[in-house]
Parts: sequence; structure tokens; C-alpha cells
Amino acid sequence: MQVIRDNPGVQILKSSVVTIGNFDGLHLGHQALIRHCKSLAGNSRPVALVSFEPLPQSWFMRARAPARLMSVRQKLDFLANKGIDLVWLMRFDRKLAELDPEKFTRSMLAETLDADDVVVGTDFRYGRDRKGNIRTLQESGQKYGFDLTTVETITVDTERASSTTIRECLAVGDLARAARLLGRPYRMQGRVIRGKQLGRQLGYPTANLRWAAHPSPLMGIFAVRARWDENEWRNGVASLGTRPAVGGEGFMIEVHLFDYSGNLYGKKMEVEFVDKLRDEADFADIDELVEQIREDERLARLSLQHYEN
Repeated sequence: MQVIRDNPGVQILKSSVVTIGNFDGLHLGHQALIRHCKSLAGNSRPVALVSFEPLPQSWFMRARAPARLMSVRQKLDFLANKGIDLVWLMRFDRKLAELDPEKFTRSMLAETLDADDVVVGTDFRYGRDRKGNIRTLQESGQKYGFDLTTVETITVDTERASSTTIRECLAVGDLARAARLLGRPYRMQGRVIRGKQLGRQLGYPTANLRWAAHPSPLMGIFAVRARWDENEWRNGVASLGTRPAVGGEGFMIEVHLFDYSGNLYGKKMEVEFVDKLRDEADFADIDELVEQIREDERLARLSLQHYEN
């Protein structure tokens, strides 16, 4: 899969099938768009997915931006497994934000990707002030020679699969509902880094991961499974937050794996969230913290006994 990040200024594909969007989370609705593209393309034409970094909401809202469901690396790994030929991560900045819808279509779809087919959701908007819509995209298709296909919203038990709804599910710890809309359990991934080894001193060593997308959609203590280097899933308990009980600085994912003592530094770890146990909390002293950690482990083991992938 080819990945480009800025406007190359030249044609990079020929007779392509293109889909456009934020694709944060790559939920069931996003997957439906990709399947439709693959169906149209068959074995003869390339499929291109156009997304944005940072996401438009993050650029416009800055500190008030909604949580990110996926890191860029996680998104690219997912798409590589879906058979996408090219991912274009457009740099979202003032220049792109102010681009006229017609110029966006001509430059990106017609000139750079040479689109024959464009596939979007029915609520797709684009261009300066979100003035571009399905009608204007159809008009551009007639002008530049591509066909437009719209894909209806995917619903699960009458609920629309959307990134906004999934963020809401995760914020309240409803992991089962989020998994139904995603089509898979919610996961995060990152490299294991060296921490202060406070967990080891307390008898609960942890693998520490920095989350490469901010803000996080999850906070608190969770029953989890984790894997790395294509290994089997291992059960554990994870803390996501700023670690007030030990004077933590900055957001961190800390994963304690049950009955494991290997060296994981530098490994790319994927963490699957099974059940929320509680919110993050402060404690009067270390003894109280350790007592709570033991209880978290007990509850996590119980939860994971009944979990099936």
C-alpha cells in the first residue's frame, strides 16, 4: 500500500476508484465504503482512500477537539489489511480549509487521482465552509468525468454507526456497544517505552505505552488483552490516565500482564479493551493503592474468564 502525505502536484494514479473522509475508527460505515470501492474496482483499477491529518475538527477546535479513536499508524495498518492501494493523508491546514469545493474536486480527484468513480456517504460535505455536498460533487463528476456513488448509513440495532456515537460509548465505558458499531473490539496500539518502574516496585510491573493520538477516548482502569509481534493475546489489566496516585505527568497507557515477566521494551503492542472496572482515582497512601490494584486484578481476571473474541 502506497502512502502519500502532501499534494504531489502530479498525477499519481490512473482510472482510480476513490473514497474520501476522516475515517476515524474505521467503523462499520467506513468499512462499507471500502467494500463498495473494492467491488467497483475489481481486479483492474486501483482504490485510493483520501483522509486528513490532523482531522478537520482537531484543526478547527484545537484544545476542544473530540477524542481520536485511532492513531495514524493504527489507521494505516488497518487499511493495508483491507486491500487499499493508496492512502492520501492530506495535510489539513488553512490553505486546504479555505479551498473552494470545485477546486478541491478538480485538483485532488480529477488531476491527481484521475478518478473514474468516487464513493462517499450520503452526508458527505467538503470544501470551504463545508459548502460542497452530494449535489455539487455530482455536478463536478459530470464536468470531470467520474461517477458518484453514495453509500447509505450503516445501522446496528437501529443505531447509526458513527465516530461520534462510538466516542460517546467509550466515554461512558460501554465497550460492548462500541464494539458492535466498530465491527470489532476497541483497540489501541503503541510502542512500549521505559517508565519510572513504579509498578515493578509495587509488585505489578507494567508495559508503558504513549498514545500517539490526542485526546484519548478512554480514561480509567480496564480489563484488557494485549499482543505484540503476532503473539497470542495475553490477559491483563490496564490503567489509562495521568496516574494521580503516583504523581504522573501526561497521559499514559500502563498494562500489567498476568503471569508474564518478559522484556517488552520497544515492542509494538496492541491493547484490546474488554471491560471498564472503574475510573482513575487518587489514594491516601501506597498501601491503599496496592490494595486497590489487587482488587482490580481480581475483577479483571473474572471479567476475562467470560470473554470471547
